[in-house]
Amino acid sequence: MENVIVTDPPRAPLDRVDALAAHGVATVHEALGRAGYLGPGIRPVHLGSRIGGTAVTALCWPGDNLMVHAAVEQCRPGDVLVVATTSHCADGLFGELFATALMKRGVRGLVTATGVRDVDDLHRLGFPVWSAAVSAQGSVKATGGCVNTPVVIGGQTIRPGDAVLADDDGVVCVPRAAVDRALEASQARADKEEAARAAFREGELGLDRYGLRATLVRLGVRYVTAQEYAAERAAEDRAMGSAS
Repeated sequence: MENVIVTDPPRAPLDRVDALAAHGVATVHEALGRAGYLGPGIRPVHLGSRIGGTAVTALCWPGDNLMVHAAVEQCRPGDVLVVATTSHCADGLFGELFATALMKRGVRGLVTATGVRDVDDLHRLGFPVWSAAVSAQGSVKATGGCVNTPVVIGGQTIRPGDAVLADDDGVVCVPRAAVDRALEASQARADKEEAARAAFREGELGLDRYGLRATLVRLGVRYVTAQEYAAERAAEDRAMGSAS
């Protein structure tokens, strides 16, 4: 692995990222064809935050947060710091001191495939964090790595400048070049969901609105009364008894 710090990579337009974040992770993920989700292993340390920002990435060695320190310098307002390691690591590579430094630089939150610590302090500061673990285990600062190069979390590649959206449902990454397309698709999905919401309030069933009755028929799903069901089960029990 080449040890490198890439400075000032191009970033997605922040106003477009903000508009995308307003739709929420689940809507954007679905609008993109169920793509970009970092998976259920990356969870909010505290519930109640929704952020969107542009990625600054750090790739560290396990148990070593040297490159997180290097990444802080590359952050600017509107960024989200994204941290991964070269192999699995649940150590607490990030804590309250890092959060204090990032807040000063206008960073909106952290997404990390590692662990974090100082959870109560992070909550008190109001600094949103999504991580794979919470761990008091400390780290060293001894090994080179990368800043602002692609990293992989949950099978998804996050590149510097990509849009990173996070809320209580998890984290989704939208490639920088796809932000406008994602915004258009997310708005269309939001409009469709609002129409369905209004219909459900009026009593319409999803079976009818989405044409799912035909699917049930195709799959051989039958409607039977409770009396008919009990009679069928009783007949099956008698048949099994006779066979034995």
